[in-house]
Parts: sequence; C-alpha cells; structure tokens
Amino acid sequence: MHYDPRSDERPLPWDPFKSCTVPRPIGWLSTISTEGVANLAPYSQWQNLTFDPPLVMFAANGYADGRRKDTVINAEQTGWFVWNMATWDLRHAVNSSAQDFAEDIDEFDHADVTKAPCIDAPGPRVAESPCHFECRYLSTQRFPGKSEVGNVDVVFGEVVRIHVKDDVVTDEGKIDIPKIKPIARMGYYDYAVIDSVFEMRIPGSEHAAGGLEGKPSR
Repeated sequence: MHYDPRSDERPLPWDPFKSCTVPRPIGWLSTISTEGVANLAPYSQWQNLTFDPPLVMFAANGYADGRRKDTVINAEQTGWFVWNMATWDLRHAVNSSAQDFAEDIDEFDHADVTKAPCIDAPGPRVAESPCHFECRYLSTQRFPGKSEVGNVDVVFGEVVRIHVKDDVVTDEGKIDIPKIKPIARMGYYDYAVIDSVFEMRIPGSEHAAGGLEGKPSR
C-alpha cells in the first residue's frame, strides 16, 4: 500500500506513521517555572544530535486550545531542562506524569517520585532514575501544523552535566542497559523495554571509533 499523508485518507484504522519510527527514546523531562513550580512530563520525540559537545532535542506538540507545553515555556524562561531516563521500574510514574495538569501542579507529587537537586540546572531531577542530563537551553524552532495539536516546538539544548548511578555501570565501564531496562515509545499506546543488547563492529571503522564510543577529539 502507499498513500500521501498530506491529502489521502490513511489506509489503516491506526496511523502507520506512528509505528514506523520505532522504538523512540523517551524524553522524560523535568523543569521548573519562574514561580518555582516543578514540572515533569514525557516526550516521545527526543534524541541526541551529536556528542562533541553533546547536544539534544525534543519536540512538543501543542494543546488543542492553542497553549504550548509547560516544559517548553519553562525551558525558555529559565534556560534549563533536565532529562531523566525512563525505565521499566518507573513506567507507571512516566505514564502518570503524561497527564495534562494545570501549570501550577507539581507532577513529581502525582507521579510519586522523589526530587533530587541538580548541580547546574535550577529545577529537580527524578531521584529514582539511574541517569540524568542537565541541559542548557539553546533555542526553539516552531513549526506550524494543520491543527493546534499539530503545531510543534522543537527545543535544542546542550548537555552540561551528566549523572550516572554507580550501580548501573559494568566492570567494562559501560552503562548496564539490560539491568536498567529503559522503556521506549512505539506507536499507538504501545511501549517496548530493552532487556538485551548485542554488539556489531563495523569492519574498518577504527577511524570512526571516537564517534562510536563517544570519545571527544581532544
């Protein structure tokens, strides 16, 4: 089958687009407002962009009434946002924090997770999460949609502080992904969990080791 998403009716009852770019890492992002209210929400359009320096982005669609997401507003106004790794053990907290709360509601309380202080960012991070990025806000690129919920803010940031709990590091010095069991976004209402990994080395890729292993060229 094929169809033009700009004009054709989708050929399936569930949108194929939502389940092709998978699995997607979850941007479980914490911020704080200028009034001091903590915010916590997951975004399924999150990605790292490069490693030297480490840059990240997330995309946040608008609300049906035209409002922009609190995460975007807080990041723009305070200059910071924090990524918290979403894991199997924290899946219910992640899902709870996805609800549409008023801007004066602290989602940490509703998700029943603990606030841990950051070093650089003014807002908190999720203490129960094994890995965190404190991200300095860089810019927002806004794209208009065909509807209010189609409007999207793409937010860029630089990772200036990385937190990793000691008990999720292997003897080799790698992050122990099967132990952490990060969850990823699929399409529709579906998620996946990463509980096994395998390695493949590209033949003749020694010149690319810096990028593959994340070693800055200093």
